[in-house]
Amino acid sequence: MSSPRRIRLLVPLLALAVVAAACGSSGSKSGSGKKASNEKVTLRLGYFGNVTHAPAIVGLQDGIFAKDLGSNVTLKTSVFAAGPAAGEAIFAKSIDATFVGPNPAINAYAKSNGSAIRIVAGTASGGAFFVVNKDIKTAADLKGKKVGSPSLGNTQDVALRYWLKQKGLSTDVNGGGDVHVVPGPDNGTVVTEFQTGSIVGAWLPEPYASKMIAAGGHVLVDEASLWPGGKYVTTVLMVRTAFLNAHPDVVQNLIKGLSDSIDKIASDPTAAATTVSDGIDKATGKPIDVALVTKSFKSITFTLDPLASTLKTDVDHAVALGVLTATPIPNIFDLTQLNKVLSGEGKPAVSS
Repeated sequence: MSSPRRIRLLVPLLALAVVAAACGSSGSKSGSGKKASNEKVTLRLGYFGNVTHAPAIVGLQDGIFAKDLGSNVTLKTSVFAAGPAAGEAIFAKSIDATFVGPNPAINAYAKSNGSAIRIVAGTASGGAFFVVNKDIKTAADLKGKKVGSPSLGNTQDVALRYWLKQKGLSTDVNGGGDVHVVPGPDNGTVVTEFQTGSIVGAWLPEPYASKMIAAGGHVLVDEASLWPGGKYVTTVLMVRTAFLNAHPDVVQNLIKGLSDSIDKIASDPTAAATTVSDGIDKATGKPIDVALVTKSFKSITFTLDPLASTLKTDVDHAVALGVLTATPIPNIFDLTQLNKVLSGEGKPAVSS
């Protein structure tokens, strides 16, 4: 059974609305063309110790974000175990921006009736798997069994429940139904639960899915196989709307740092794997072998494109589960600063 704390994480979701238009080009004042100034600004940035957050880790570890943000911006970081906690930090105004999965971003947007946050860039596509015991061969073998996800209502949790629903297997937020989903409270704990036999599998992002494989599991579902072209949004950059309105130049420079970090990973993935391994260790206190990070890179595409159409599909899945109601809310994206960065790099604009 899920704990009361986990259940509370999903409560705000139950009254949420759907991003039917998932995509206005701008709901803020960030298109004003404001230039960087000498104003002293503190940027409080969140991220996770996941390989799907590798550009954030490289940007921090290698000083890329600090360089692109400039000396007038003080960068402070917070590490989160899963998206709902990052969303809570946004609402508490204890962070200004965070790398996060699409479902918690949708949650934060809808909970505030579209006022609290904007997605300003993509970060990663892919890198999530449903790994199970070797004696689990089909969905039917899961009936009556316990499986895990990172956190109640997070991106992988919704993906897991939707896939089970498509296979005719019910779940509920209390751990009941045909398949008993036991969320988090974090990826590392889920892996431990698998290793000890408390669960028979879990839908996790990298590198934790690969850790489960190393512990004797096998891939029942590569989430990429469920999406056209194998592309689906895993991580985005979400910013408080008030911060975006007040400091569009800082957000633009943060996106520039993200772009430079993605380029660095692409240019030297071997060095990047070491950086990410070290960064995850520092962030979580749980070492990740470099070889595991290198393996994880193979299933992930790092991209500034937030893959807006796949976020809309994430919303549709949440509606099908009863997690969201079908009330359209537009303008979750503000790609103004992203497209300024892309223009400066001679790259085509991204549309929402």
